[in-house]
Amino acid sequence: MERLRSGRETMGELMEDDIERFEEERELELYREYRDVLPMFSYVIETERRFYLANKVDLERLEDGWVRVELSDAWVWDMFRPARFVSHVRVMTRRDVNVEELRRDETAIPDTPDV
Repeated sequence: MERLRSGRETMGELMEDDIERFEEERELELYREYRDVLPMFSYVIETERRFYLANKVDLERLEDGWVRVELSDAWVWDMFRPARFVSHVRVMTRRDVNVEELRRDETAIPDTPDV
């Protein structure tokens, strides 16, 4: 019985390692895609839930502290999303939204992230 239990624990540890390795590989792929597409965009937008690149950004303050963010011609940082290029995004939030305009000389980034 003890051998079986330790075998299951080892199998579980291997599966956990495989999942972690898969996620790390996906993050690295996503980083590389980000590095490649960054020069195509004018703005970096960060919300509490997502990170975007876009060529057009409209912010509108609404009642009760809401902010509507409209993005056109955008790219979404999301490793589980099959299509990251989107033509239009609308975000409704009561939290902080950070919008930065990119300078063309700032778009060169390293091949791999600093870890």
